[in-house]
Amino acid sequence: MIKHYTTTLISFFYAFGLHSQEVQIFTVEDFDLQGKVKSCLVITDYGKELFEFNKNGILTKTVTQYNDTDQDITYYKYKEGELLEKRMESYKNNVLDESTSMANFYTIDTVPNRKVVEKIVSYDKQFLEQQVYLYGEEGKLQKMVSSNIEGVDETTFEYAPSKDEVTVSTYTNGILEKSVRTSERKGPKGTQKSVLTKEYIDGEPNRATEEVYNDKGKLVTSEDFLYSVEEKEFVSQKKLFYHYKEGVLDRVVTKTLTTESTNNYIFQFDSHTPKNWVKQIVTPNNTYTTRVIKYYPEEAEKTDVNR
Repeated sequence: MIKHYTTTLISFFYAFGLHSQEVQIFTVEDFDLQGKVKSCLVITDYGKELFEFNKNGILTKTVTQYNDTDQDITYYKYKEGELLEKRMESYKNNVLDESTSMANFYTIDTVPNRKVVEKIVSYDKQFLEQQVYLYGEEGKLQKMVSSNIEGVDETTFEYAPSKDEVTVSTYTNGILEKSVRTSERKGPKGTQKSVLTKEYIDGEPNRATEEVYNDKGKLVTSEDFLYSVEEKEFVSQKKLFYHYKEGVLDRVVTKTLTTESTNNYIFQFDSHTPKNWVKQIVTPNNTYTTRVIKYYPEEAEKTDVNR
């Protein structure tokens, strides 16, 4: 997962719904947080999102508040470091909607190779989907088999490493769907990492994104492309340049073929060690994001260590 200061948090969890490509466990670092964070309430002009973590920094609960009566609550349950259960409860007019609320149950087998089975059912006991994740000897995801009332889909993953890069190609029922090439380049400012993602429709190229990170892991450029049938290549549509001051995002410059604009970022940080930002203001539009962060007390951490 790519960590941006400008993540739209309310849409985050829908990216990991019924059709996620791999079972993932999220930690405080995935939300641009540091330290023993207990909870983080994110307040924007379009809603609120609450994230809760255990003492190991692993996500245990989220609450997406759309308005006074509509919200989604997701619970995560773990066992021995593995995700065991995920429940998403949807409330409309303060009433649980069983038809859109769902539970994901996971069973894990590691002999001879890792295998994860995910079963998804709605709260009104309707079967929605089953996903089987099959891993190779090196622990890499090799195949995913999805089955629901519409049929069975098989997704395979091919890994093509070379000297300084690796390309992962995703095929659904034998048709190329996506390729991700991750490469490293050494330069005067250290080693940069580039991630080029190409998306395909019915096996034909459609769009692409290239992201470049500096030696500290911070995003420095992001470029969007569309495939031109006439030119038979990907054509740049927009490129974003990320500038930092003392490791903190300062401004983002967006360039297209005909326009250029700049968003400036202002952050306020709390007094905790390590510190986290609690307010983000983006100009010239003056949009804001506020974070209310609670931490586990130091005394509780020392008590747990002595047990």
